[in-house]
Amino acid sequence: MSSTGLMIDYQYCTGCQSCELACKNEHDFPADKWGIKMVEFGPFEMEAGKLEWNYLPFPTSYCDMCEERVAAGGIPTCELHCLANVIEYGSVEELSRKLDAKGSKAVIFLP
Repeated sequence: MSSTGLMIDYQYCTGCQSCELACKNEHDFPADKWGIKMVEFGPFEMEAGKLEWNYLPFPTSYCDMCEERVAAGGIPTCELHCLANVIEYGSVEELSRKLDAKGSKAVIFLP
């Protein structure tokens, strides 16, 4: 099991896709390959007159959590370029503690 991961609080994700673009540029992925991919849920009606529409940046199997950047003292490029500041890299223990303070729309991804 990995000792580090990404926590994504998708309650505040705007769907801007900056994480996707930054990842593609960092890794020089071709057009059909993604290290992190924006998944869109919705819009769908939850109750009369109330719509829900969520965006979730989802790391794929190509995600290496920017292993080289992190080894050089940096952070993953998706976190660095996230305009809504919803992606956070860290130890699983640290992220788990922070997850308790987040809402119900935060998840931790492990490589």
